[in-house]
Amino acid sequence: MSCSLFEFCRLQELKTVRDFLFQNQSKESVEEKNITAKREHESEMFPTENELSWDTSDWESGWDNDENKEEAEEEPSGQSQPWLQDCVVSLSPCADLLVVAREQKAAFLSAKWRTDDSGREEMTLAVTWSGHLSTEEGSADDRERVSSVIAIPLASQKRSSTGRPDWTCIVVGFTSGYVRFYTESGVLLLAQLLHVDPVLRLKCRTYEIPRHPGVTEQHEELSILYPAALVTIDGFSLFQSLRACRNQVARAAAAGSDVVPPPPLAYKKWGLQEMDTIVDHSSVGVMTLCVFDQMKNASILGGFHASVKGSPPAMSQFVTVGTGPYAGFYYAVEGNSQPLLSHVALAVASKLTSALFNAASGWLGWNKNKNEEEAAQKQKPKVEPATPLGIRFGLPDSRRHGESICLSPCNTLAGVTDDFGRVTLLDLARGAAIRMWKGYRDAQLGWLQVQEERGDREFSPSASLPRRHALFLIIYAPRRGILEVWAMQRGPRVGAFTVGKHCRLLYAGYHLMGVNSVTSQGWQLHTQQVCLLDPTTGAPRTINIPFHLALSDKKNERARDMHLLKRLSAVLKSRDMDPVSLEREAKSVLLEIKHPAIKKQALESLLSNRNAPVSCLTNVTSALHDALKQQDADEVEASLLQLCSSQLKLLQLYSDIQQLQSAADTEACSGNQDSLEGIEEELSRVGPALQRYAQLSSKPSVSFAQDSPDTPLSAQAFLTQLECAEDGEVKVNRRSDAEWNQLGNFMFWGCLCGKSPTHKVCDTLQLAGISPQQLLSLLMSVWLQREKEVLQKPVETVRNLHTLLIALSNMDGAVEESWDTQSVSPWWQQVRFTCIQSHNAAAALLAALVAHRAAKASITSRADSKKYSVFGLCCAGLQLQSEWEAVSLELEQWVVCVRQLEDVLVLQTLLLVPSPQGTAGGAVVQCSIKTLQEGGTGGIADSVSKWVFRQNMAPERLKKILLRKETQDTGDQKEQKEDREEAEKCQEEADRTAELLLAVCQRFPDSLSPDLLFAHCCWEYVVQWNKDPEEGQYLFIAVEHLKLITSPHIQLGISTMMWSTFIVKRFSAAAFLMEKVGKAPKDRLCRRDVGIGDKAMTSFLGCCVQLLQILMEADSAMEEIPTPELSVEEVWSGAEGPASIAELALEQKGVHYPLVQHHWLLATLLHAAMSFSVKVKPLSLFDSKGKNAFFRDLTTIQLMPSGDMDPGLVSLRQEFLLRVLTGWVQATDDASCSSPAPAFTSLPSDGPKADWWPSLCMDLGSLLQVNPDILRRHLVCELYNQGLDLRAEEAILQVEDKEVLGSHLLVLTGQRLSYSLLHNQNQTQAAMELLARLPPTLCTWLKAMDPSELRCPLVSLSKTSRLVSHLIEMLPENHAQYSLALHLLEAVEVLSLSNED
Repeated sequence: MSCSLFEFCRLQELKTVRDFLFQNQSKESVEEKNITAKREHESEMFPTENELSWDTSDWESGWDNDENKEEAEEEPSGQSQPWLQDCVVSLSPCADLLVVAREQKAAFLSAKWRTDDSGREEMTLAVTWSGHLSTEEGSADDRERVSSVIAIPLASQKRSSTGRPDWTCIVVGFTSGYVRFYTESGVLLLAQLLHVDPVLRLKCRTYEIPRHPGVTEQHEELSILYPAALVTIDGFSLFQSLRACRNQVARAAAAGSDVVPPPPLAYKKWGLQEMDTIVDHSSVGVMTLCVFDQMKNASILGGFHASVKGSPPAMSQFVTVGTGPYAGFYYAVEGNSQPLLSHVALAVASKLTSALFNAASGWLGWNKNKNEEEAAQKQKPKVEPATPLGIRFGLPDSRRHGESICLSPCNTLAGVTDDFGRVTLLDLARGAAIRMWKGYRDAQLGWLQVQEERGDREFSPSASLPRRHALFLIIYAPRRGILEVWAMQRGPRVGAFTVGKHCRLLYAGYHLMGVNSVTSQGWQLHTQQVCLLDPTTGAPRTINIPFHLALSDKKNERARDMHLLKRLSAVLKSRDMDPVSLEREAKSVLLEIKHPAIKKQALESLLSNRNAPVSCLTNVTSALHDALKQQDADEVEASLLQLCSSQLKLLQLYSDIQQLQSAADTEACSGNQDSLEGIEEELSRVGPALQRYAQLSSKPSVSFAQDSPDTPLSAQAFLTQLECAEDGEVKVNRRSDAEWNQLGNFMFWGCLCGKSPTHKVCDTLQLAGISPQQLLSLLMSVWLQREKEVLQKPVETVRNLHTLLIALSNMDGAVEESWDTQSVSPWWQQVRFTCIQSHNAAAALLAALVAHRAAKASITSRADSKKYSVFGLCCAGLQLQSEWEAVSLELEQWVVCVRQLEDVLVLQTLLLVPSPQGTAGGAVVQCSIKTLQEGGTGGIADSVSKWVFRQNMAPERLKKILLRKETQDTGDQKEQKEDREEAEKCQEEADRTAELLLAVCQRFPDSLSPDLLFAHCCWEYVVQWNKDPEEGQYLFIAVEHLKLITSPHIQLGISTMMWSTFIVKRFSAAAFLMEKVGKAPKDRLCRRDVGIGDKAMTSFLGCCVQLLQILMEADSAMEEIPTPELSVEEVWSGAEGPASIAELALEQKGVHYPLVQHHWLLATLLHAAMSFSVKVKPLSLFDSKGKNAFFRDLTTIQLMPSGDMDPGLVSLRQEFLLRVLTGWVQATDDASCSSPAPAFTSLPSDGPKADWWPSLCMDLGSLLQVNPDILRRHLVCELYNQGLDLRAEEAILQVEDKEVLGSHLLVLTGQRLSYSLLHNQNQTQAAMELLARLPPTLCTWLKAMDPSELRCPLVSLSKTSRLVSHLIEMLPENHAQYSLALHLLEAVEVLSLSNED
């Protein structure tokens, strides 16, 4: 509402700075001290006329306060002398650098952030550099001294920090005339002598965004004032030069080399004439006169016959203060004076001359005058003369001496101080003094420009126009220790503060240098325009002035109200204020605000504050309500009065409920005992199910304290959720579920726990005007939300819930009087609908049981009243011998709802069973009656299938559990003893998971039939495999579930959908990849084209083989078995939603068996090629018809290959099958043959070592038109070659052409014997003798054999002997090699006998 001073940072080490700057100062003499004291005493005893006429009528209460006067008059005991007044001080407009200098010394204080004792971060200014700035040598009196300092922040050129300062340059002016530029660390960047006189004042002008079109855009500039000259340096060139110098210094410091002297700056120098003494100046900037002023000036200067140019010239305006005249106005026409650059050429020439002289002196021996040359170099450089600039006009006052001038931010006004203690306000455009203040001796000035706030602009009729700006003049009077704020131009004083007498008012008057109209778009840099520095406290303070202080009348009143609102907001945000002070402050602000809309907004902000207690809200609202009542009815806004009354009513309701929660419950519930008779039986019936559900649902979980349901509801949250209408009815606004549940907890949880009187709470809520339907919704929400607490004490909470339901149903407007008991009641339908939607199965079931009993009691009472009204008084005394129950549609729906909730409870208990660690599946599925009905006829089976996947339950185990259910369902009553023993045995073997699954299947006999459940499990696994194809076991388990389906119709449909939806695309990619590569592809290629690795692709192809095999078997069995009829339980017959997987499967079309077999053939070839790494192009094994038929829809009829196949293709097929058999034999050994097969494997086969590969190859041979006998003979030879004689003897039995087989085996026998006699290193003496006795033909034949072709040459002689005996049986006697076989038999027998000996 009013001006304020606030501290924005702290100064550290200020005493250290003072000691450093004044360490060599001699103490003040006693005489000077006496003179100073005498002067001060005279000024106090004999005030001047101006001081006597001081007007204090409009000062603020803070200035008139006695305490403040005492503080202003009393000086601190430890206060030092006013040393800061003797220093040159400059603060960067960004408030991040403070420069304090005196004589030759200076200290730089930079901004740092630190954490105070309370943990709050604050900015401090600490000393980062201190030292001597002067470079001249000599005595202290002769050396140059600092006369002026200015800190200029330079804008960053980086895009990420546009509009932010990059670094700050400190510009220092000396009494020698030098101007030097330093970095924050005290490094000298540039030094230049611009004039031989002392520097009086340094000032800077930076870019300002024009607020209005047509305003001349001012360029950046640095101005330097000398006693008779003014130097201006262009800001753009200065910015570039300083950046280049800083970069050069940084590079030189990094390289360790000397810094190259930078070129001098370009500048303009004006010789200010026709003024006796100049002490300060202001560079206003470029201006253009209007035509009238141009003609007026031409007439005054040139007379009647003066000529006027066509366009007025642009001029730079300078205003100076001093004496003779008191203020002078100078105008420099742009373009008349070129920048002074002659000294640049002079500097270059002097460097060249010195270089030549140094070189020549070395040649000619001219080193005698070396000291003279060095002394000449130390002389000051040549200074260019100034361009004369005459004064245009001035303000003559021979006795008045101007001391300082301060230019306003808008460049139209300036404040001037003089030695008479006056402050004069100048209008720079007219050159006239428009206002004067007296009584301000040694005053310091500053300006503050305040922008209109957005909130104030909304109430303005010109809201669409740009925001306005207000200008204030800041005057600091050190003699009196006050700081005043005056509104411009003729506005009143709007603020006054009591401050110290030794402060410094720091006003920069500029912002960032290096900003232009392009880079300034969209950036807003916060700068301190005015800063008051107090050396006694070390706390720089700035002034906050509200914009409305520049307004008047109605606008000021509205703005004043807005600032009262902001003041209230600040009070509400403060956490340190006690409730009493908060109530007092809020009440005063609300009563002081005049505008009704703002007062309403203030009241709403108070009511929404969480820190305000209820008593404070009630008292403040009541006070405002009483104040509005006392006003005239025409002056009071009806909406504000209605808001106060409604909020008072809601606050009273909140307080009443809080008091009832703390009261003891003394009510008796005997009246409800009759209707609670059947609930205990129901609770005992569902008790075990509730107990299992509570055990599984009570898992530890992490939650936040603010989300806890036990968190008390604040009055502010209560008011935001309730709304009071004009007719007195209270409506509850439902926003979020969390807020709704919190409100229900506040109202009813105490009643449910038995801690609050139920009927008193209900009566209070009914008197408040809340509808029973909303109260019922709140009660059900808190009941369902607090399920865990309800299950801890179910009997007590159920009894209290029944009492609440009866109390709410007896309210007016709850149950309609015209309700027919044979129809559905909207009241009880609301309860039923809430239970149907709830995912909290146990709480919903208990609520349904209670509501069922309450509805039944209500219907019975209505039926009794109707019966008595019919029979009349004559039958009133008769007692009915038998109780009767009214049957209605309402009760039937409750029976169905209770049964459904019991089913949901059992199902949800099963779904809550935790899954084993490391298994996938995601979060637990939450089910309700609504979700199950929306899931369609297969929603229940789908939920259970997801649970089976999370449990990683094997298909065989699931089958055993389902078979046990069927066994229990079809058991005979006569075999109870045997069944009991079997049940006890199963109880020991089965775990709790199997029992829960069994219970769910018993409650859903139709929805969870084995075929339906297996179908959903199969589909769930294949869906999960499609999400992660690398998990090949998912697809394998899906195929295993598919095998367990007994209905071929469902089996066929599921297989067809799996193939077309998930399999065929990846299968075709695998086939084309292998066709392209010509062999089993590597892992990288498999992942690129198929999307899975090579191992996963082998498993995938094996599953494809089994899937197509199941498809063919199901197609063959469909004609023998009728189509099954799918049904659901009667209670769940109203399900609406998508069809189940089984229903979709039955809708699938039949497949074309030859096409399925054709794909099965390709899948088998691909699987074999991947398993044994056989080089083959699988699609090349088929003709064109066969290739075209691949990857077509299995339900369509395609043109298939028929007749005899091309012999070339048959040969390729035969070669492939032979390689497969060879690979299988190589992968097989005796250990694998003897080891038993595992009962359950996680892969579709045992891989290359599986026993079914030979039979599969035989089947493939018959389908591929390859002679199976060739394959059998090859298998026998490979088995003997591998040393697997026993398996080879079994395979011999299936060979048809044994004569050819004998010829092959004869060679193999010869290779074995040749290895034993000729190539074995461990030959015996008997073997050598036998070799000598062999017939020459046999010996020659054995030597021709190559044993290296044998993979297992080291075979026992007994096996070889049996092989030769089989050869004799296979070969006929007339065979050409029969005699050779006999010789081999004889040799083997002799060799075996010799080994035995």
